Amino acid sequence: MFKVYLVLVITLAAYVAACSNNNNDSNRQVVTDVPQQPQEPQEPVDPTKDWVPIDSSAYKAAQQSFLDQVIADGRGATWGSLAHLHEGLAPAADAFDRELARMRGREDTADFALPGLVTILAKYKDSELLTSEQFQAIEDEVINFKYWPDELNPVAGTTDARNMVMWTENHYILFASGAYIAGQLYPERVFPASGNTGREMMAIYKPRILRWLELRYRSGFSEWLSNVYYDEDMPALLALIDLADDQELVDKSRIVLDLLMADMALNNYEGNFGATHGRSYARRMNGKQDSTRGAMHLAFGLHTRHTANPTAVMMAVSDKYVVPAVLQNIAADVSQPAMENRQRVGINLEEAADWGLDPTSLDDAMLLLTMEPYTHPLFIDTFIELLSEYNWWDLRDFQPFSDARELLEDDAIRAFAASEFEWDITRNYRPEANLYTYRTPSYMLSTAQDWRKGFGGDQSSIWQATLGLEAVAFTTHPGSEKTSGSTPNYWEGSGTLPRSVQVKNVVVSLYDVDTREGVVVANQPLYTHAYLPRGKFDETVKDGNWFFARSGDAYLALWSSDPDADWLPNADRTIGDGEDYDIVAQGEKTVWICELGDVEAYGDFESFKTAISSAPLTANIATLDVSYDSPSQGNIDMGWSGPVLNNGVEVQLEGYGRYENPWSQSAFPADDISFSYGDRHLQLNFDAGTRYVN
Repeated sequence: MFKVYLVLVITLAAYVAACSNNNNDSNRQVVTDVPQQPQEPQEPVDPTKDWVPIDSSAYKAAQQSFLDQVIADGRGATWGSLAHLHEGLAPAADAFDRELARMRGREDTADFALPGLVTILAKYKDSELLTSEQFQAIEDEVINFKYWPDELNPVAGTTDARNMVMWTENHYILFASGAYIAGQLYPERVFPASGNTGREMMAIYKPRILRWLELRYRSGFSEWLSNVYYDEDMPALLALIDLADDQELVDKSRIVLDLLMADMALNNYEGNFGATHGRSYARRMNGKQDSTRGAMHLAFGLHTRHTANPTAVMMAVSDKYVVPAVLQNIAADVSQPAMENRQRVGINLEEAADWGLDPTSLDDAMLLLTMEPYTHPLFIDTFIELLSEYNWWDLRDFQPFSDARELLEDDAIRAFAASEFEWDITRNYRPEANLYTYRTPSYMLSTAQDWRKGFGGDQSSIWQATLGLEAVAFTTHPGSEKTSGSTPNYWEGSGTLPRSVQVKNVVVSLYDVDTREGVVVANQPLYTHAYLPRGKFDETVKDGNWFFARSGDAYLALWSSDPDADWLPNADRTIGDGEDYDIVAQGEKTVWICELGDVEAYGDFESFKTAISSAPLTANIATLDVSYDSPSQGNIDMGWSGPVLNNGVEVQLEGYGRYENPWSQSAFPADDISFSYGDRHLQLNFDAGTRYVN
């Protein structure tokens, strides 16, 4: 029997590795900013101090300015062509060829272009700017596309969907919204993959869209604060807002889009969405590569224009969505000496019934898959059923299961594997998280409080300090020595997740590398490391166990429990230009402490360094018990388990509201959500579909 178990374990290892490589978008990150372009020079930041529009006319001017720049930059493909059409200009003859070929080939992330393509079909059917061949080609691919796993592939010239991921949080809404709008455009046409008419497609997909919207409204996003995937959610919602004839869908999509905007407004620093992320990649090292930068600029006047950005293009051509002024003001607010934002996101599988979800229902299971619980003990039985029901055994991501199908269908073996290796094989799973962001005029610090310590991680970024677009810092435990490819790897995700806890401007991270023989990440590296790019700060220095960095008037201190830790030469693991950035701390158990300060609190940089380096700090590495007398926050006592104390008072690490900050106090699960800034307000109620904004 042990040999049988071993075969299953190996199979599960192959599956999760494949899942990390494909389903978890290591490939997807290549095409997230569709279309792919050579790295363009950064455009100058528009003046931001006086930019923020507070009425629709000012926002319309910002939309026009963005579109003018898209045209000037000569953008093509779907998104550039949509902007050209909006401005009365014809797209290039081959503008849509690449993305239509990807749809025909059923390639993963082909759905990323759907919002733009259905917008073109809806708005430019009779336009002389499109040739009849171009319009027909778009129409054919949209009608012949596969929108759900149970749909077949009877269309000659297309391939089966053996590569497409259809169920993660961003893909779910992209496919569902695309299917609904396509059905609305062609109500009497039969969609070959499903055999349904367009009218039937609308009836099928409206409930799916509404359930996705409601779950995100009430519980937030499982791909929380993602500087990658928010840029895929937003175009799907904008397509519904602008194109759907069903007013309920329009109203509720607009409400959820407001909350995505609120997340970005609350958790950015000078336009860098440099918060903790439910899913992200190496691009978090550099805010200039942030996928949401185009939306951040158009919505809030922050960061730089990104004219190839899908969300920004959809926002610019939208005549039904204006970013609420209250969120614009919150995003650009630098008047608060210190802003604390707490927000709870996600749900736990154990509580699925409380959310009206049944893991044994296949339609509910698709919604639960948006949090990627594949091999979780409470979900693995349903997942195996999905493999058969949707013919996923041959799907690229799940191919490794095919060789052990007989074993996987054995209840005892399946239960054993899910239970014994949960710590390693549920890396993708994103249950409830309590997020904390502390922002001042000089810096931002953000953490997923005490989230899944000791479990394997995939693409989550647990904490980050952000002092500018490129002046950032964070720590991870590498999943492998590889600096790219499948996740987790050297910089993306985690071999073992830490216990990270933030107290205002201080974050303590305890790492206890799991030395058990894992099936996804075996022989985990016995070290952790920090990203602290010397070339992106004005000053950096090491003093004992402390590393110090200054960016303008903002200061950062980073402590490592390894006294020999130091910056590695850049050439060791090159990820780009610049000076050294990688600090490695050896040990199965390590401690990192990060504290931020500024000129207002400490005066000059030397005073900050003196205050930090002289602060009492004791750390028992064997037991992972830490006591740190922060110059700004007083004593912080923390261990691997148990409460965290700040000056003897327990720090709240869970049970946050939907939003808790100076502008919003909204309960979790959310019923009414409101934001107020001076005389500007946004009041939302999902059940009623009401949105009051001034």
